Amino acid sequence: MTDDVFHFQSGELPLLISIPHLGTMIPTDISGQFTDIALQVADTDWHLDRLYDFARRAGASVLGARYSRYVIDLNRPASGESLYPGQTTTGLCPTETFRGEPLYRDANGANPGEVQRRLERYWQPYHAKLREELDRLKARFGAVLLWEAHSIASVLPRLFEGKLPDLNIGTNSGQACDARVLDAVTGTLDGQASFTWIANGRFKGGYITRAYGDPAQGINAVQLEMCQSTYMNEYAPFEYRPELAQDVQPVVERMVGAALDATLKLAR
Repeated sequence: MTDDVFHFQSGELPLLISIPHLGTMIPTDISGQFTDIALQVADTDWHLDRLYDFARRAGASVLGARYSRYVIDLNRPASGESLYPGQTTTGLCPTETFRGEPLYRDANGANPGEVQRRLERYWQPYHAKLREELDRLKARFGAVLLWEAHSIASVLPRLFEGKLPDLNIGTNSGQACDARVLDAVTGTLDGQASFTWIANGRFKGGYITRAYGDPAQGINAVQLEMCQSTYMNEYAPFEYRPELAQDVQPVVERMVGAALDATLKLAR
């Protein structure tokens, strides 16, 4: 099944992979407002549908955005409030790139009426589908794993100091998933030296992880923010690099598998 706002494949596992920043499309009624830099959609979570193809083939449900986060950020609250108070971040309808470059020709960006229109047109359908699928899987299996798939350039001085760890796990400081699920994920990383990692560091999980993760009700949510340097070129034209991806993809697959196994054990 597809929709003009998102891509969706229904699966047969209690696992939903959500990729809210996968989209690159910008509607024609908005593109004229954007700068040339904005039209490059550099801050896309590039190629994650390809990287997570193992989950689709295994039977996971996969939900991915079609439209760019520059149109509206599906991983921000509808209210627009900051998820990281006191730190530099981007908003619901961002006006700057991660590097601080203007997205709009008019520095004011989208007006309140336009923001509301985008909420109704793009944000709400994605979240409605997300909730519908979580409810379906929870009813069938008694528990469900929501895996929030994200990626980002490894060096962004405006957002964080130095180079980000390769794999950044976020569970809203332990509130979005059972501790045993997080332990299962990090347990797959202990002893391996290929990729650096951290849990609940700079990235603790965005709105989706925080809003939908409810371990007491059997919904365990985990966000993985990957450095794009682990699987692609970080500068335009942002090519996928299979020779890199072949090393990190099995690591991510083990992480997801361990989290799913732990979720199912808790449901028994």
